[in-house]
Amino acid sequence: MANLSPGFTAVDSGFGYTYLNPKTGNELSMVAGFTYNGVNDALQYRNGVDFHFDWAASHFVSKSIHVGIAGYVYQQVTGDSGIGARLGEFKGHSVGIGPQIGIFFPAWQGYTGYLNVRGYWDVATENRVTTQYAMVTLSFAPSAPEHPTHMPVKARY
Repeated sequence: MANLSPGFTAVDSGFGYTYLNPKTGNELSMVAGFTYNGVNDALQYRNGVDFHFDWAASHFVSKSIHVGIAGYVYQQVTGDSGIGARLGEFKGHSVGIGPQIGIFFPAWQGYTGYLNVRGYWDVATENRVTTQYAMVTLSFAPSAPEHPTHMPVKARY
């Protein structure tokens, strides 16, 4: 069940790993984590703890563009609770998959921009609405040095 009223807090934790083979241009990223939900005082409702596993596999078709597929698994591991939980534990589950494209671009001096667009289609759901949706991410980070081998090395004694 969606928890749409104010006063609802959550803490998400996770661990991620990315593998990139610069020779082949293949990349694989994975993130696994848990979301811990607080009580919604307005509804006297608490969503259960959920586990999520997100992944993406892509191939760089140029130095700055990659295309591939992405997916996720969502599993609510503890039930909903509180006097507002009239449907019982209502544990949710869903699996989704879809295409992605990512583009790196020069932003401003010393920074690189990244735009990623993904689309997901739910292929399995339980106690959740089956959806199709798109997600857009735009981020900026300090650029990597052009020639890291020419950077001065600071000796430590």
